[in-house]
Amino acid sequence: MRKLIVSSFLSVLFSITLISCASLYDPAVQILPEHVKKVYVRPFINNTKQFGLEAKFMNAVIGELLSDGRLSLVNTEGQSDAVLTVTIKRYILQPLIYDINGITEQYKLWVIVGVSFIDKYNNTILWTESNMEGVHIYRDKRQSNDEIDDAMNEDEAREIVWEKLSRNIVKRIIKGFGSVTSISEKCRVK
Repeated sequence: MRKLIVSSFLSVLFSITLISCASLYDPAVQILPEHVKKVYVRPFINNTKQFGLEAKFMNAVIGELLSDGRLSLVNTEGQSDAVLTVTIKRYILQPLIYDINGITEQYKLWVIVGVSFIDKYNNTILWTESNMEGVHIYRDKRQSNDEIDDAMNEDEAREIVWEKLSRNIVKRIIKGFGSVTSISEKCRVK
């Protein structure tokens, strides 16, 4: 009986601790400044050994900004109110599932980027995420036998990752950048 009481007490104490810790999390409330209307997208930097990633990813982000339409894109940094910078830090293609012959059937494509959004007027960084990640798990088209199949190749999976990351970046710019969309360390504890 005594063990049951102690066990119940510990579980209640643990629950209270979790609830109080959760209430300490207070993400910084940040709203896009009124003066930010025109954005310049700096050429993306590719720090991986994968050639040409930056061009397609940059096109995806520009396409997402254009389709949103709330901000104007400009051709030079001098014309802009804010600047978006992106660095592709890691590109990892990880085999997940092998067949009986040791041939990879499924992969995880994982891309990590560093993103900053800079207010030129006040010369401040509005937000930054050093480890925004895009992940897509897919079955290899070369190993798939199914007629109706969702299998794809690495290039197709990469396009999906660019799409996911682009949406997250534009979401952070437009809809408020107090929300964390990655494995960022961005949180504030009181």
